Amino acid sequence: MRCAINILVIAAHPDDEMLGCGATIAKLSKSNNVHIGILGEGITSRYPSAAEASKNDLESLKDQAKEASDFIGALSIDFAGFPDNRFDSVDLLELIKVVENWVQKYKPDAIYTHHSGDLNIDHELTFRAVLTATRPTSESIVKDVYSFEIPSSTEWSFGTLKSSFTPNVFVNVTDTIEKKLSALKIYKDEMRDFPHPRSLKFVELNSQKWGSVSGVKFAEAFELVRSIR
Repeated sequence: MRCAINILVIAAHPDDEMLGCGATIAKLSKSNNVHIGILGEGITSRYPSAAEASKNDLESLKDQAKEASDFIGALSIDFAGFPDNRFDSVDLLELIKVVENWVQKYKPDAIYTHHSGDLNIDHELTFRAVLTATRPTSESIVKDVYSFEIPSSTEWSFGTLKSSFTPNVFVNVTDTIEKKLSALKIYKDEMRDFPHPRSLKFVELNSQKWGSVSGVKFAEAFELVRSIR
């Protein structure tokens, strides 16, 4: 019988974890230990200034993230609270230190995080922080690092920033796609109406596309960044 492994999902903002790999979390959490880390608070950039952001809105989004993580089967969720869409105003080392602490805390065998070529600056810097924090030293814990896509960020870079999302790992989520969609509904203020990419219909269609590519009904796609065996 295969032993359970530890998995850490590191996202820039609340809802990215569900958009990127919610159905995979639901699948893996049935027999593994899945933890989630959210680096950014995810909302203050919508206000004229961070100081004007509603504390109620901040707490509401955090509560939605907690509810969604519980619903999807994650064992825990941590929040670092970095400023929304302003990760470039923070020393990269600060992001790296948080990720390193999470790695030491949860000792993950695998990490799922953002793609390096995303349009959103917070996504890009999250990827850099993860890659630096998990560099393969003699004391390295993390064996596998995967990148996921985020609708309205990954595809909107049009491959012009650094690199296009080129998935080479596909997870059959036919049995858990509905749970992902239900989890996304918890983020009631984050989702949009179709044809916006951040809509429930697009998320389902996108999963069908990757399912067709990989020979199943529904799939989530990932790019394997590195694997150590």
